[in-house]
Amino acid sequence: MGSRAETSVVYTAGLVQGIALVTFPAASTIFTSPSHYGLSSTQYGSMFLPQVVTAITASLMGAGLARRFGLKRVLLAGLLADVASMGLLVTSQFFTSTQALAYGLLLAATASLGLGFGLAVPALNTFSAAFHPDGVDKAILTLNALLGLGTALAPVFVAVFVGVGAWWGLPIMSAVLLAALFVVSARLPLHPAGTEASPPAAGNRPPLHLPRRFWLFAGFAVLYGICETMNGNWSETLMSHLGASATTASLALTTFWVMVTLGRVLFALVQSAFPTRRTYHLLPFVLAGAFVLVALLPKGSTALGLVAFGVAGLGCSALLPLTISFSQEQLVAMSSMVAGAIIAFYQLGYGIAAFGAGPLQSAGVSLSTIFGVTAVFAVAMGGLSFLLARRHHQVSHLHPRPSLAAG
Repeated sequence: MGSRAETSVVYTAGLVQGIALVTFPAASTIFTSPSHYGLSSTQYGSMFLPQVVTAITASLMGAGLARRFGLKRVLLAGLLADVASMGLLVTSQFFTSTQALAYGLLLAATASLGLGFGLAVPALNTFSAAFHPDGVDKAILTLNALLGLGTALAPVFVAVFVGVGAWWGLPIMSAVLLAALFVVSARLPLHPAGTEASPPAAGNRPPLHLPRRFWLFAGFAVLYGICETMNGNWSETLMSHLGASATTASLALTTFWVMVTLGRVLFALVQSAFPTRRTYHLLPFVLAGAFVLVALLPKGSTALGLVAFGVAGLGCSALLPLTISFSQEQLVAMSSMVAGAIIAFYQLGYGIAAFGAGPLQSAGVSLSTIFGVTAVFAVAMGGLSFLLARRHHQVSHLHPRPSLAAG
């Protein structure tokens, strides 16, 4: 059991990590504005590639680092990387007159954010479960809801700070909060029973040759990463093309993340009445419909755009946690590493969408068309869902329970 202070730190860190994670997409209009950074669509998309590389690396190495150095140190390293990211972002604004230097600082900032995300979030999930052994499901659901709340708040904060002419207020606020969390966490034990370093059981070692089913889950994660990132990174740009104000564009991103969070809570609460398998089959097609709706939005239809991105958020909501849950329960021989691997492939999809949409726009393809084509990826997810979650496949937890061992 964790103390009240330890529990509070873990939950607060989840909330602030969510804010930090969406700070860059939420400030997309700042990065592309000629009066600020003046980045092209390709430069804006490329900005997230370092984040993808470091997030994938941290996700795959996190378990080994926890076994070697302890889970507390992994969390502290993640928080420190997040602080560095926000600091680099704030610093970059002073060099916008030299775009190459400002852009280099932005690349370093997103790289630090990816490292922080890949190290901190798995550690927070593990601590949350370990601190509440008699209520793991509720604890993990609470942490994920707070993480989602943070992602929804980031665009709101950006809109507020932009409104007062100080967009950099958000990364400064995040850096201060993250630094405070680092100091408090360093002084707490953060070592609940069950998180001691231990070698993986012989029966839980990953197989030498990854099974075909793993690659199906990996493919699903890549497709999901593409679909989520089209909404998370390009919704504000699309809304701006429709004639929305900066505030309304930020509201679209907020609506998306709010519905992602509410959907995850909703489907976790109703899973006894509406089985997780059916949720897994239904949501990709809801998401595909949202993409088609976004693609067909006429100029000026900003209110309908908000609805479309809300539907997209609902469509995304439970897909990633269910993919991890189904893969862990079906790939027992590699369950100790499958969550990190799925997150890594999700990040690969993130990178494809974050970068790929930029050059396509530079080549003359409209963003609406790109959203429409992405519906095909959502439909492909729907097809895969019937292979990965058949009638005899069912998971009891929408939000996967992390291993309580450091690895």
